[in-house]
Amino acid sequence: MTQECPQVPRQVVNGQDLPIFEDVSTAHFRIRSGVVRSRCTKSKSLSAITGMNILIKHEWEQATGSFKERGARNALLALDEAQRARGVVAASAGNHALALAYHGKDLGIPVTVLMPSIAPLTKISKCRALGANVILEGDSIADAALAAKRFVENQGMKYINGFDDFNIIAGAGSVGLEILEDIKDVDAIVVPVGGGGLIAGVALAVKTINPNVMVIGVEPDRCPSMAAAFAAGKVVKFDMPGPTLADGLAVPTVGPRSFEVCRPRVDKLVTVSERDISVGLLRLVECEKLVQEGAGAAGMAACLAGKLPELEGKTVVVLLCGGNIDTNTLGNTLERGLVNDGRLCRFSVVVPDRPGGIAGLTAVIAEVGASIKQINHERAWLQEDSHSVQVDVTCELTGIAMADTLYEELSARYK
Repeated sequence: MTQECPQVPRQVVNGQDLPIFEDVSTAHFRIRSGVVRSRCTKSKSLSAITGMNILIKHEWEQATGSFKERGARNALLALDEAQRARGVVAASAGNHALALAYHGKDLGIPVTVLMPSIAPLTKISKCRALGANVILEGDSIADAALAAKRFVENQGMKYINGFDDFNIIAGAGSVGLEILEDIKDVDAIVVPVGGGGLIAGVALAVKTINPNVMVIGVEPDRCPSMAAAFAAGKVVKFDMPGPTLADGLAVPTVGPRSFEVCRPRVDKLVTVSERDISVGLLRLVECEKLVQEGAGAAGMAACLAGKLPELEGKTVVVLLCGGNIDTNTLGNTLERGLVNDGRLCRFSVVVPDRPGGIAGLTAVIAEVGASIKQINHERAWLQEDSHSVQVDVTCELTGIAMADTLYEELSARYK
C-alpha cells in the first residue's frame, strides 16, 4: 500500500486513451465527499458455506443503490464550465441513468437520459423525480444510444457511456482503492462484469498497488461478452440466447476502452447460470438479510456455485454492486432459488378416489416432514381410471435429501 507507483505514460489504443493509476487516484480524491465509502464486512455464514474467508463490499449502499455513482460523479466533475452549462446525455435502462440524474441534480448539471421501452417503470419515475429529462426511445439500449447521439450533434451535450467512458472507469476504480485500504491481506477480488467499466477500474487500481491480488470477473452464461472478447483478442458482439436474471450485465459488446484496460490485468473470468444467480440471491437474503439485483449478486453466485475452487481458504472480497431489483422480480427469483436449492418441489400422484384417499397421501408427506404449500385434485383427465383422482402437490422441503426420501416413500405406495 505504501510502495511508490511509477509514472506510466497514457496508452492510446484504437484512438482511445486509456486511464492510468493516477486517474483513479484523482477520481478517488475528487468524489470522496459526494459518494458513500461503502462498508467491507466479513460474512461468517457465507464463509462457512464456501470454505473461503468471505468479505462483502456493500456498494448497494450508495444513494441510488449501485456503484455507478462513483463514475457518474467523477465524469460530471471532470466537465469544463461550458459543458456543464450544456449538460450531459446518456443511454441507460437503469442504474447509470439514476446515478447521473442524482449527481446531476446535486451539482446543478442538466441531465438527459434516453431510456428504452424495456426500462423498469420505477427507474423511469425515479429519474424524472430527480429532475432528469427522460425520453423513452426504442426497444433496446442500442436504439436509445443511437438517439442520444442526436443530442450530442444538435445541442453539443457531452455523451457519457455508462461503462466505457474514461472518467467512468477511473471513478469505478475507487472501489479497488477502498478495498486495499480496508483489507490488508486480501487474496482475491470478485467482480460482476457487464460492459466492463467496473472491473477495468478495479483491476487498474488493484494491480498497480498489489499485483499479487487476483482480480476475477463473473458474467452470466447467457452473455459472457468479456470472455468472448478475451478469446478473440478484440471486442466482439455476443448474441444472447435470451434474457437473464442479471439484466444489468447483459451487454452484448463490452467497452473497447474497458477491454484494453482489463486484458493485461484480469486473472480469470467465469460464468454463472440462471440457477446459480437465483440461489445466490436466496443465500444473501437468508444469510445476510441483503437484497440484491441479479447483476449485483453474480460474484457471490460464483463463489457459492463452486466456480472458484482455487480460492478455498483465501481472503476474498466479493462486490455486491447493485440492489435495485423490482419487488415482483425478487419474489419470483427467490421462489426459483428455493426450487434450485431443492427446498421446493412439485409432483403429481394418482390416489384411490375414496374417503381417506387424499388423507393417506398427506399422511405420507407429513411422515417425511415436508410441508404442503399448495394442493389440487381433479378427476376429469383420468379417462381410463374412473375410481382414482390425480393430486398435484407443491411441497416445501429442507433440501435434496428430503426430496429423495419423499419420492421413495411415494413410489413405494403409489404407482
